Amino acid sequence: MNDLVKFKFYETALQANRDKQILAENGINSFIANEQLIQSDWLLAQAVGGIQLQVFQEDLEKAKQTLEDYKQNEEFSLEVEHTIENSEFDFVCPKCGSNHIYRDDSATSFFGVSILTSHKFICYYCGNEFTR
Repeated sequence: MNDLVKFKFYETALQANRDKQILAENGINSFIANEQLIQSDWLLAQAVGGIQLQVFQEDLEKAKQTLEDYKQNEEFSLEVEHTIENSEFDFVCPKCGSNHIYRDDSATSFFGVSILTSHKFICYYCGNEFTR
């Protein structure tokens, strides 16, 4: 019997799902734990250990190598559309130059209601987090 092991930990579901998709494209099954729990109550993140990406024990080394290879070759990966028309923002990601970004309101909301305007942004294209 092959057991699931904790592979990586994430602060956001977006990051976890991105890595899960990369692994799936390389034939590695993975599972995300605690995603919905933390999205419904982010205060539980510390108690449950964050959002976890799990893989089977036999795929652990292959998963590590796959994500490492992806990270090393990220700048050489196939070009995809990373600019959008009518962007909500008049600035671009400082890392890749994409205007496909969104504001991270998770740090400024209380029970799902935004109480402040966040200055933290995340790029859909490269995953870069930056403030403005």
